[in-house]
Amino acid sequence: MREAQAFRPYETLAEALIPHSHEGDDGSHDLAHILRVFKNAMRIQASEGGDGRILAAAVLLHDCVAVEKSSPLRAQASALAADKASGVLADLGWLKDDIAAVAHAILTHSFSANIEPETLEAKILQDADRLDAIGMVGAGRCFYIGGRMASSLYDPLDPAGNDRPLDDRRYVIDHFQTKLFKLADGFKTAAGRALAAERDKRLRDFLNAFMDEI
Repeated sequence: MREAQAFRPYETLAEALIPHSHEGDDGSHDLAHILRVFKNAMRIQASEGGDGRILAAAVLLHDCVAVEKSSPLRAQASALAADKASGVLADLGWLKDDIAAVAHAILTHSFSANIEPETLEAKILQDADRLDAIGMVGAGRCFYIGGRMASSLYDPLDPAGNDRPLDDRRYVIDHFQTKLFKLADGFKTAAGRALAAERDKRLRDFLNAFMDEI
């Protein structure tokens, strides 16, 4: 499988898990997203340590159940993914403790789930996934998701939301303030925090430039 080679040195694992890794047509949670998260995770793991096999499996399966942002089940997405991942790994003959470690990382990675990661691998996955939500890629994904939800770009009379409640379901730009600018403060690893600071600055610079044009 050509795609599996991008997940070196875990290409054998990737070949087994990619068929289970994502579903649906959400381009913000597709194989490209998974690969970006993998690269982020490996970069953090190189500094922080941790079990690379557990981490790679958690990355590959962290979005294995598709739940739209607008769905009332969104907060349960990571729990559903953890359950599905556990079954996939069990079928591959993984040990129970290793399956539990992967499931915990998947369960706690989600912002919507609001569950604190307890293991190093879980902290790295959460950081790696959140890195993909900020910076230039994060901005692109934000607009992509807004399009899927049929949101407007911004309120034409009050783009910054100075005199109105922020509503990121109605206006894409509001999502920068309601969520994206809050992410950098919650990173769990030193390496993740350093990367997040760089991307957070890019994201803020992007919004400033966007506001200047409107």
